[in-house]
Amino acid sequence: MNTRKFGKGSWKTFAEGIQREWVITNGIGGYAGSSIIGAHTRKHNGLLIASLHPPVERFMVLSKINEELKVGDTTYSFATNQRPGGNNEEGQKYLQRFTYEYVPEFTYYAAGVFVTKTIAFQHGKNTVAVTYDIYGGSDNAQLTLVPLFNFREHHQRSERADLKFSVTNSKDTMTLVPEANQDIAIRFYVSEGEIKKRDEIYDVDMELQTEISTGMTCIENNYTPYEVIIDIPKGDHKKLSVVCTIEQGKLEKNAFGIVEAEIIRCEELEKKAELQDDFANTLVHAADQFIVERESTGGKTVLAGLPWFTDWGRDTMIALQGLTLVTKRFADAREILKSFAQYVKKGLVPNMFPDAGLEPLYNTVDASLWYFYAVQKYLEYTGGEEDYAFIQREIYPKLREIIIYYIKGTEFSIYMDQDYLIHAGDGLDQVTWMDVRVGDWVVTPRHGKPVEISALWYNALCVMYELSKRFGAADKDTFQDLAEKVKSSFVKKFWNPKKKCLYDVVDKAGNDDKIRPNQIWAVSLPYTMLSREQEKAVVDTVVKHLYASYGLRSLSPEDGEYKGIYVGKLHDRDAAYHQGTAWGFPLGGLITAYLKVYGDTKEGRRYARKLIAPMEEHLWDGCIGSIAEIFDGNEPNISRGCYGQAWSVGEILRAYVEGGFDGEK
Repeated sequence: MNTRKFGKGSWKTFAEGIQREWVITNGIGGYAGSSIIGAHTRKHNGLLIASLHPPVERFMVLSKINEELKVGDTTYSFATNQRPGGNNEEGQKYLQRFTYEYVPEFTYYAAGVFVTKTIAFQHGKNTVAVTYDIYGGSDNAQLTLVPLFNFREHHQRSERADLKFSVTNSKDTMTLVPEANQDIAIRFYVSEGEIKKRDEIYDVDMELQTEISTGMTCIENNYTPYEVIIDIPKGDHKKLSVVCTIEQGKLEKNAFGIVEAEIIRCEELEKKAELQDDFANTLVHAADQFIVERESTGGKTVLAGLPWFTDWGRDTMIALQGLTLVTKRFADAREILKSFAQYVKKGLVPNMFPDAGLEPLYNTVDASLWYFYAVQKYLEYTGGEEDYAFIQREIYPKLREIIIYYIKGTEFSIYMDQDYLIHAGDGLDQVTWMDVRVGDWVVTPRHGKPVEISALWYNALCVMYELSKRFGAADKDTFQDLAEKVKSSFVKKFWNPKKKCLYDVVDKAGNDDKIRPNQIWAVSLPYTMLSREQEKAVVDTVVKHLYASYGLRSLSPEDGEYKGIYVGKLHDRDAAYHQGTAWGFPLGGLITAYLKVYGDTKEGRRYARKLIAPMEEHLWDGCIGSIAEIFDGNEPNISRGCYGQAWSVGEILRAYVEGGFDGEK
């Protein structure tokens, strides 16, 4: 993984410094993150957001640590916090550099003293480690640490009156028990220094710029009952360990050991993947951030996006190839496939698992069909007898159930029509990935026969035929015959000769000829139905109308309903979400499709490489080392939404490696 290094030129002003963020995760749904200058910009920023019921029920526990260095009579505050009225604390003035390889590292300098702070999780635990490597100057100094505690759901915020804890401390450990959940004990350990009570026990009015920009409540408050004072003799070199946890049992006190273990773990993931260049290896690390344990199934699952999404079926099945197969995490892939198989209901793979441990939601038509693709790709990457035996034993019965229910009909008006194509959605249902609904306003109604659903249906039938043939099923030819009928109908009904591409939705009330990215999967999937000339025309149309450097626009700019900027309050953002906003994950489909129809020439490969190349620079922007969920459709295509998205990372990594670009000069 390429170490990302940033210096003072990246935070010439406070406003510039909060434009980039970092995130680390613990493998069970917990995470930490902030801006590269340490100033929080959103309610999801913090040093320990713990998952109480992995991977959900995520709670802010430790917001941050404000540091202050005193040398002689002069005090240098490293704290960076935005405050109302522009009265910001601008400790980034003393921040020399920020680096991020596997873990974030901040180096501060003031009055001859260097302080390097590194942050890492103990993997699989709600435990965060913060190390301070301190080189004293020519004078004695003191470093004061002020931890900011909280206990709230990660998508909420705290008023001062909410911050109620019972607090005790020993020589090296503070213990806080939140009144809201007395089964939780927050322990904050420091390897040396004097723990002192503070006169001011609240940090109030922390302003969060991202929340301001999106029209949300923007003021946060935290609890600061204690501070830690560490003496730094002149010329001394100190290594200070800080550990914060909600785990019970023996406390791991060696923060440096936790950091080292996490770096080694990440290096091993890279070695396992055996990829050849920095871009691919950076995405291997990004992929790891989304793969988590689900307590309810005892297996792995995929968080759809950081910092707020849980595990979604559709996103998981699209992202799985890049996250687990390209990276050779085949055991994780098996666990994920098995986890979702447990929840197939009436032929439907869950759309999402709610954050509160409630029953899964099933309002999706495509998750079940992407499941076939995930199974197919799993076998393509593995393909041993044991792998086929696993699919036959654990997964194949669920695939058969999906086909049966899609033929006869299931919930959300999902059924195979007389033309053998899949109908989906009605009324207020939103069952494709373009799923925004605001009250009774269905923003992108795609009721009828969406193009990608028919493409996925055909692919699923072909996969089912191949598996049934291998497993000796008596009705194997049924799937092949049905696939041929689907192909005949698809070519006849979806081709739009006027625009030389595919209709987005075919319906009895009329065909939707809006140019959207959904048609690209009719070219990129393993089994497809169009002629080569038609496939080239689709690819050309998508590039011309929808390509936007970091993704594909959800609607052509030539359409009267196009909205090219994703900003403002939630209503305004929802109106643009699938009406012009560019998405990262369909770019993977475009790269695969482009190489399929043009990749047999050197010029074709070079053009495809140019289509994906901007992603290399994006890894230095937004959330460092990851790929955002969405981007403005209009230039300069600013990243928006989740700062790290599983299917964005997964699809770009898959397309990049499968396209043969890894290590290519």
